[in-house]
Amino acid sequence: MIEFTCEQLGRLDLLINNAGITSIGRTDILEATEENWDALMAINLKGPFFLSQQAGRWMLEQQEADDSRRCKIVNISSISAHTVSTNRGDYCVAKAGLGMVTKLFAARLADAGINVYEVCPGVIASDMTAPVQAKYDNLIEEGLTPIRRWGEPSDVGKAVLALAQDAFPFTTGEVINVDGGFTIRRI
Repeated sequence: MIEFTCEQLGRLDLLINNAGITSIGRTDILEATEENWDALMAINLKGPFFLSQQAGRWMLEQQEADDSRRCKIVNISSISAHTVSTNRGDYCVAKAGLGMVTKLFAARLADAGINVYEVCPGVIASDMTAPVQAKYDNLIEEGLTPIRRWGEPSDVGKAVLALAQDAFPFTTGEVINVDGGFTIRRI
């Protein structure tokens, strides 16, 4: 993919690590299998790490040659990075790991003016949440989030667009929650 981008476009200004799968079978952590763990980690954690590595190397070269455009890496994570779900432990661990990937690359690339971000969507209407729609319909109705609706993919897209347009030039390694207020602690 990096080679194709280089050949076709000659430059890489933005990498969005958005590939991901949910826990295979949504299995309780006491029943989880190594095979499913490895498959999920390969897509949700290993892939973004090594793609960021390759993109980061090229972005460093580009910035040295011409620093007039700021490069960025955006990792699409999840509120599951900091919310326990014992029937999706592998997913939670991968997303928590992606948070550290964000911080690592942010620290490494900051001197070159390359910013790295983590976007954490909440409950978003998608193929991944379709099998548990009734569960989340009830939770949202009961007040799971202050904004009582499902998130839409466009909500996440607008956050990524703001980052891509350099709306936050003096930030890196930051987490942008697109979660309807889920992370607000309430009593």
